[in-house]
Amino acid sequence: MGKIKHIALATQDPEKTARFYKEVFDLEEVGRVNNDNAEGYYLSDGNINIAILRFKNEVLVGDKFDINYSGIHHIGFQVDDAEAADLKLRKANAYPMEEINTTLHAGMSKGHGGKNVELKYNG
Repeated sequence: MGKIKHIALATQDPEKTARFYKEVFDLEEVGRVNNDNAEGYYLSDGNINIAILRFKNEVLVGDKFDINYSGIHHIGFQVDDAEAADLKLRKANAYPMEEINTTLHAGMSKGHGGKNVELKYNG
C-alpha cells in the first residue's frame, strides 16, 4: 500500500509561503534546499511533509506548468514495491516523466488528469 509522504507546492515566494504554514498550522521546518533546480523549505507535521519550492528551471517544473506557476506541483508516495507501483501507474495511463526523472534520479509520473505523482521505494 502506498503512503503519502509529501506534498510539493510551487511558489514564487518560498519564505513567505513557509512562514504562513509555520505560523498558522505550527508546522516544523525540517530542511531547506537551494540548488540549481529549486530553492525552498521542507516542513512537517510529524507525519506528512510539505515541500515549498521555487523552481529554477523549466525541466523540473514539467510540461504542465510554467516557471511562474504557484500551487500543488506533485504528491509523493512511498511504496514497498516500486516495480508493482510502476506497472499500476502504466495500466492507469500514468507514464514516467523521463526528463525530470533523469535530472532528479527520481520516479515521477503523470497521474490522473495530468497531475504529477512521485514514487519513493521503501526498500
